[in-house]
Amino acid sequence: QVQVVESGGGLAQPGGSLRLSCAASGSIFSVNRMGWYRQAPGKQRDFVAGFQRSTARFAENSEKGRFTISRDNAKNTLYLQMNSLKPEDTAVYYCSVTDASYREYWGQGTQVTVSS
Repeated sequence: QVQVVESGGGLAQPGGSLRLSCAASGSIFSVNRMGWYRQAPGKQRDFVAGFQRSTARFAENSEKGRFTISRDNAKNTLYLQMNSLKPEDTAVYYCSVTDASYREYWGQGTQVTVSS
């Protein structure tokens, strides 16, 4: 059994910052990929950023200049630092973890709302 838990979402003002965390625990012995996705109301879930093994990847037309991704391998934890937040960043942010056997696990998501 693998658990993926996101945290750190909430309400932020435009221009503000939030740091999201994603922790994977349970029967996971090796992580192949960890990534952040987001889904705005009425839209599909889109890839934001993640790690493929030790390589960081960002989506095309991504928020790379505003978002920073980091990882603590010892804790199987992924972070997403979001700066200069915009209202269009409002979405539910999901974490995906893929193990060495390419089994994928998802968290329940954390809501990020950017509004004045």
